[in-house]
Amino acid sequence: MSKNEIDYIDINKIMAMLPHRYPFLLVDRVEELTPGDSIKAYKNVTMNEPFFQGHFPGLPVMPGVLIVEALAQAGGIIVLSTDGLDVTDKVFLFTGIDKVKFRRPVVPGDKLVLDVVKIRSKMGIWKMKCVATVDGEIAVQGEVSAAIVDKGAL
Repeated sequence: MSKNEIDYIDINKIMAMLPHRYPFLLVDRVEELTPGDSIKAYKNVTMNEPFFQGHFPGLPVMPGVLIVEALAQAGGIIVLSTDGLDVTDKVFLFTGIDKVKFRRPVVPGDKLVLDVVKIRSKMGIWKMKCVATVDGEIAVQGEVSAAIVDKGAL
């Protein structure tokens, strides 16, 4: 591991970085981080997730859009960890979702591994390749793009 890599970020540090809170914080732990470049994180999926009440009764499946959101939140950690980037009074918002494929359902008991790698960043717009896996099998893959915008602009 190079000196620029971080090998562990706990939930308290994640909450200090991301604005999301229960029930919408979808990253539990960061296992590896190369600031500004890549991340390996995970979300432990439990039956206690509020979305399982209605998706689907008797057949709990994590909504695909929430898996994409988990990947985007992991991508947000990449951006927020970038050296020299001032994100004071800023927020990171989706600008696009491309080439997304849903390959397998994610259910209670799964450990959803989130791998995100920066493709490019220019003028506050970031594009990232994302793959979410469970037990080594791809659950979701695709690309997300997002922009850093002033909170006051919302």
